[in-house]
Formats: sequence, C-alpha cells, structure tokens
Amino acid sequence: MVILDEQCCKEISAAPPLHFQKRDPESVCSLLYTSGTMGQPKAVMLTQNNLIGNVKSMDDVSDFGPDDNFLAVLPMFHSFGWATSVLLPLYVGCSITILDAFRPKEVLHALSQKGITVFCGVPSMFAVLLKLRRQAPFPTLRYAISGGDSISEEHMLSFEKTFSFPIIEGYGLSEASPVVSLNPLKGIRKIKSVGLPLTGVEVKIVDEEDRELPSGEIGELIVRGANVMKGYYNREEETRLALRNGWLYTGDLAYLDHDGYIFIVGRKKELIITAGFNVYPGEVEEALEAHQSVAEAAVIGVPHHVKGEVIKAFIIPAEGFTPDKYELFRFLKGRLSIYKIPEILEVKEELPKGASGKVLKRMLK
Repeated sequence: MVILDEQCCKEISAAPPLHFQKRDPESVCSLLYTSGTMGQPKAVMLTQNNLIGNVKSMDDVSDFGPDDNFLAVLPMFHSFGWATSVLLPLYVGCSITILDAFRPKEVLHALSQKGITVFCGVPSMFAVLLKLRRQAPFPTLRYAISGGDSISEEHMLSFEKTFSFPIIEGYGLSEASPVVSLNPLKGIRKIKSVGLPLTGVEVKIVDEEDRELPSGEIGELIVRGANVMKGYYNREEETRLALRNGWLYTGDLAYLDHDGYIFIVGRKKELIITAGFNVYPGEVEEALEAHQSVAEAAVIGVPHHVKGEVIKAFIIPAEGFTPDKYELFRFLKGRLSIYKIPEILEVKEELPKGASGKVLKRMLK
C-alpha cells in the first residue's frame, strides 16, 4: 500500500501513460552484493527470471495474502531485505510498513501497534529485541522469520519465551536470489534446521570429490533451480568456481536429516583445523552465547606454530555482566569437547558487522 497526498495524486493523474519495453526474462535486472564476511563483497548478477522464480517459490510455501502487513527494517540493497520485504509483499499484493532503520523500541512499537503480520529479520535483530526484556503483545503478528545468518538455539528459545511467539528459520544467499529453504510455516518446525528446500529448488550435500553424501554426513551444500544467479559481475574465475555442472556451490557446510531438512554447520572458509581436529565456529559461538554473561560471540582460527590453528573467541558482555574467563571455560567443558574450547578469549564492546547484520570475521583476523 502506497499512501500519496492530494497533490501527488493530481500529478499522477495528469501524467501521460507509460509504455514499458518488453524485456528478456534472462536479462540481468539487479546487482546485489554479497556480505563479504570472509572476503571482499562480490556483485551478484540476478535476472528477471531469478527474482520472479524465487518470489513464486516463496509464495508456494506460504499463505501470505492481501490482508498481510510486512514490517520492512532490513536494508533493501541486500538480497534478504529486497526479496522478503519488497518483492514478495508486492507480488502477493499486501501492505508494507517501512522503518528507515532498525531501532529496537520503534520495532517493538510497530509490532504492537501497527497491525504487522510478518516480520523478517536477522539474528542480531532478535538478539537486540531480546535484550530489552519487554513483554510486548504482538496481537496481529503471524510469522517472525529469521535469515541472513544462523540464530543460536539459546536466543531463539529465549525470544519465544519472552515474547510468546515462535521464530521460523530459513536459509539463503545472494547467489540464490536469495531464499533456498524455510521451515514450514504450517507443519513441523525443527529447531536449528533451516527447513526444507522451496518449491522448484534442489539441494545436495557433496564431498570434495563431488560425490553425493547420505543423510547425516557433513559436506558442501549445493543448489540448483531457477533462483540461481547468472554469475558474478566482472568475476569470471569466481563464477566458474561457484557454478559447476548446473549447480551453485554455496561454500556452506551442512547435512540433511532423514526427512530432508537442512542443517547448516558453518562456512568452508571458516572451518578451523586445530591439531588435526575440525571445529565449526558456529557450534562454539552457540555454546558461548548460552552463558548468561555473553550477549554475542564470534569465533575464528588464528595461526599456531604447532597446532596449525588455535581457537580465538570474541565476546560482547550481556548487559550488567562482566564475563569471567575461567568461569566461561568451566561452562564450556560441560558442553564441548576439550579441543573445541577457545584458547584465547577477548572481550569487545561491539563486533564489526556489515549492513545485513552479519559479523565480518575478516576484520577480526
């Protein structure tokens, strides 16, 4: 819904009709940049068919309609915000309530007072709202959808307990327009899973030799469908590596369960190998964030002359807490194998983040 003043309506009525040229559905219509969490951002070339196909696939697995009202707080120059807060609601013909920035109290007010039915956000947004610890009724909200990064089980369950509303987690990447999967809006939601592939989207888990792996085994997630990008702008070599034999190689490590639900365990580039053991940073970050003194954590590997790499954790203290390193180590011993416990711990006031809310780990190296 777009509300115009009287003067604007007169000007629009007096304007000559527009004649739109017919476009090639395979022509590039959008350049959206990747988050650049581990390297420099790349411009993703998306076609008319990519975006339309992805929106149709999202519509197929949802029941959104004209009576819905989406709250748009995600940046619209990022694929997640552009697809879920602009293109999808326009496609289904519903309203969009736009906030010019993410300000927690304004978001809570909008969710409580503005008739919002769908709120799409990134994990850091839900974590900030949780910090306010305010019992706010959301009388019209039907779905809170998390994407853009992995949300910790601790934050998800705490949010649901505080606000009495579940979070539906999905998965995507700019190269896939961006949505690949979503937990069913009606049906079985699996905590820590990013759900099932959208209609028309195929996924496989493969090893380093491109052999498909059975359920339960971790490998690289690859994707095929109408939503997969045309390539990276002016990056032929990166395009060749990402698009092979009709599949998009996401660079994400994952596994499928017996029901076909996808579980993301981390990025290939973020994998830490310490003394021969593989450590996925997300598992360590989630364990740290389960402690009451930690609001947010980021884990990286740093070079070591004997072990190859050791684990370093950056943490932001929870409000009113001063984290104690030895207490955290004792806490982690009850949750992680000994080789997964960070050897270095650094407390910070904030973590470097991109516009999408993802932690830029390349800036922590």
